[in-house]
Amino acid sequence: MSGYLAYLAKRLGQFVLVVFIGVNLAYVVTHATPIDPVEQSISAATSFGNTAPEAIEQMRQSLKELYGLGGSWSQQYLTFWSRILRADFGPSLSAFPTPVSALIGRALPWTMGLLIVSTVVTWALGNLLGGLAGYYQRNRALKLMGVVAMGLHPIPYYIVALVLLIVFGFVWPVLPINGGSAMNLPQGWTWAYASSVLLHSILPALSLILIGVGSWFLGMRSLVSNIVTEDYVQFAELGGVNRERILGSYVMRNALGPQVTGLAMSLGGIFNGAIITEKVFGYPGVGTLLVDAVYAGDYGLVLGVTTISILGVSIGVLAIDLLYPLLDPRVQVR
Repeated sequence: MSGYLAYLAKRLGQFVLVVFIGVNLAYVVTHATPIDPVEQSISAATSFGNTAPEAIEQMRQSLKELYGLGGSWSQQYLTFWSRILRADFGPSLSAFPTPVSALIGRALPWTMGLLIVSTVVTWALGNLLGGLAGYYQRNRALKLMGVVAMGLHPIPYYIVALVLLIVFGFVWPVLPINGGSAMNLPQGWTWAYASSVLLHSILPALSLILIGVGSWFLGMRSLVSNIVTEDYVQFAELGGVNRERILGSYVMRNALGPQVTGLAMSLGGIFNGAIITEKVFGYPGVGTLLVDAVYAGDYGLVLGVTTISILGVSIGVLAIDLLYPLLDPRVQVR
């Protein structure tokens, strides 16, 4: 147990370091842009008439405090981290004076639901089919799945999303292609609202699943194809052990370790795909919020979404990293 505690402390230290470096990079990039949120806000406020210079100056000082841009660079940096620890990213420029944290709070559940469901389904389905294809190598249906997986694997997320949008939105219009639920439908724990949310999430989730399944399928098939040649598998087959038991206990279980590691490494790429997918389907998640913030020059919202994204992906990787020694007893924790 003491070995696992040391492993836990090491991974937590790495987690804090990764988040610290990632958030600092986001801070540097957003502050290096030529966009000045204070002057943009003043320009928008004074574009409808004349305003006294004294009022403009008072507005400028107030906005600098709101955006945390008052004082020297070191003071701004310390203010930034004090706000980060309070989850306070200031007001949104494009939706002034709505706080950035409020906008992210509305969008985050949509993205989390989409990502969790699509990632779990993709990983489980791809590994199951890939394991079967690697073990039953003469099965024609599984061979055909391998060809389809190889064809889908290199296609970008947005291409699949656009194809699904055209097919199910125009050629065969049976699924909604925009939004997270039906318009003018009151939100709440009702069957009408839940079914509408589920229906609107099918196409965004399907675009992520179709691409992801191919990658996991090919990886698992390759691992299983190598494992079935191992001596202990051959001995089990010669000893008359049931083939389903060999597949589940001897082959798939040993092949899942690298796939769990691959899942942790791919979380960042999955999130990037979700950003594009959400924008294509107008899904009200963090991805759509981020793209709109970039177009509007809302650097506070960009910084907030980026920070939350870094934290979310890092937490997912940490959780998988901590569970790995428990899933595979062969891993030694030191």
